[in-house]
Amino acid sequence: MDVPRPGSEPPSSPQLLEEGGEEEDEELSGGEESDLRVSSGRGSLLTRRGITLRVLLKDGLVEPGDGVLSIHYLGKKFVGDLLCDGKIRWVETGQIFNSPSAWATHCKRLVNPAKKSGCGWASVRYRGQKLVQYKTSWLHKYQPSADLNLASEGEDEDEDEEEDLSLIQRRGDRDRVPVRYCNLGMRDAARDPHTLVELSAFSAINRFQPFNVAVSSNVLLLMDFHCHLTTSEVVGYLGGRWDTNTQLLTVLRAFPCRTRLADRDAAPAVEEEICQNLFMRGLSLVGWYHSHPRGPALPSLQDIDSQMDHQLRLQGSSNGFQPCLGIICGPYYHGNQGVASTITPFWVVPPPEQRPNDYGIPVAVEVTYVQDNFLTSDVLNEMMLLVDFYRGAPDLVQFSQHWNPDASVMDKIKGSLSGHAPKDQAYVQILEHVYSQLSGTH
Repeated sequence: MDVPRPGSEPPSSPQLLEEGGEEEDEELSGGEESDLRVSSGRGSLLTRRGITLRVLLKDGLVEPGDGVLSIHYLGKKFVGDLLCDGKIRWVETGQIFNSPSAWATHCKRLVNPAKKSGCGWASVRYRGQKLVQYKTSWLHKYQPSADLNLASEGEDEDEDEEEDLSLIQRRGDRDRVPVRYCNLGMRDAARDPHTLVELSAFSAINRFQPFNVAVSSNVLLLMDFHCHLTTSEVVGYLGGRWDTNTQLLTVLRAFPCRTRLADRDAAPAVEEEICQNLFMRGLSLVGWYHSHPRGPALPSLQDIDSQMDHQLRLQGSSNGFQPCLGIICGPYYHGNQGVASTITPFWVVPPPEQRPNDYGIPVAVEVTYVQDNFLTSDVLNEMMLLVDFYRGAPDLVQFSQHWNPDASVMDKIKGSLSGHAPKDQAYVQILEHVYSQLSGTH
């Protein structure tokens, strides 16, 4: 059972990319660094462009490592390795970038082709903290007489795009226009893997839905709660039962993955814990869910391939047909109706045999939602574990921010979760306790 990592593809041959407009040459050789100085009353000072990742590495402010760099942009997260020579290797593809700006520009253009620059030092984070802050720390330590504006000049252009939830959302919504499956054609390596695809109906491809699905309201509650906590994409698994006689797939339990999507080291332990929980409860793995924090709850090309892989893996060679349900949750998309998240169950039909190089066909799955009578202790415990996991994280949602002129983000979360409320109204007091814990996470 592999933790799905939307955005991951087999690494290509390392390729040095140098984009980023005027900032693409930020990472300089040692000789060039000594030339980028300005004079002052106390001697020469490095200019802003002279303070590079190589300088920070040399002076011990940062250390090389796998997955220590990240970019959050319009609901997408990109993860990079910091190499010993100050270059950046993008985890998803293995591509090598000379500078933070080159990497940031490349990643942002994948999401928003109109993006002109990457503003790398303000956009790239090292272990959760913006690189520009390390540049400022370097100046404090080694050139205390320097004008600290040297460290931040020109680096604030994307600040509102990363921090203001509502402003990001209104910009990002326009950038991700779903395409119709019939317009995709054959696979194309040049196509953006984050391209969203509209769902087809089974009837539109002359098929019947091959199974029925019933989903517990507690599954929706826990899944929706998990997806609301962070601006980064999250993932989890679904446990339940498959009845071959009635062809009914019953989803009874959500198992959030309390790990970062690109954290390969933590993934096996998380998977093993979930497998044990499934076994202890007499449940089978029946699907998975993930979030599109600020975008439409529609599958991307990556999601289609991931779902197809899960379907084949879950079915196996000897079990016969067993469905695997995929669910996408879109909590902070302003195209949603009201405050409720959009929750999209989907499945993928393999491409026609005569067109094996086509993408699978994403289809909407009709689901019956079963109202639970009460909130179980298992669900409450998972909610509190999630609060602890994201507490203090740089991508934790700012719950006091305005979702719209009349409601805060916390109001929005409460409104969305109320749609999955158990019949027992005592849950209200229980959830208020959870919300109070959330309020103390900042």
